[in-house]
Amino acid sequence: MQSVDSPVEYLTEEECWQLLRGQTLGRIATSAGGVVDIFPINYYADGSSILFRTAPGDKLAELTINEKVVFEVDGYTDTVAWSVIAKGTAQALDRQPEIDEAEALPLRPWIPTMKSEYVRITPHTLSGRRFERGPEPQWF
Repeated sequence: MQSVDSPVEYLTEEECWQLLRGQTLGRIATSAGGVVDIFPINYYADGSSILFRTAPGDKLAELTINEKVVFEVDGYTDTVAWSVIAKGTAQALDRQPEIDEAEALPLRPWIPTMKSEYVRITPHTLSGRRFERGPEPQWF
C-alpha cells in the first residue's frame, strides 16, 4: 500500500493486463546453466498469457532447459511512467490447434526473419507500478 504523498502507485492485476495489452514490445529474461540472458521480443497479451514468436537459437534452447522466465514491459509519458513484471513459465506450442489459434492472432515478426516457433508465457505472478514523474525532491 502506498502513502497519500507517494509518487508510486501499485497496480492491480487487471491494470497490469490492460497495460500489457496496450503494448507490443517487451523483454524476456531467461536463465540456463548459470547464465542469465535478456531478449527483446514483440508479443501479444490475451489477458491470461503472453505469446511471442521466435526462431531456433539461444532463446528457445534456454527455454527448453529452464521454463522459468521473467517478462517486463514499460512505458512513459511526460507526466507518468509505469512498469509491469510477469514471472512464470514459458512453453513452446507443440499442438497444432494451439499453433493454428496463435497464427490467427495479430502477432508478426518486426524484422524480416523466419520465426516459426510460438511460445506462451503463463504468469504465476503479475505486478506493476505507475510512477508520477516530476522534479527530484529537496534534500534539505
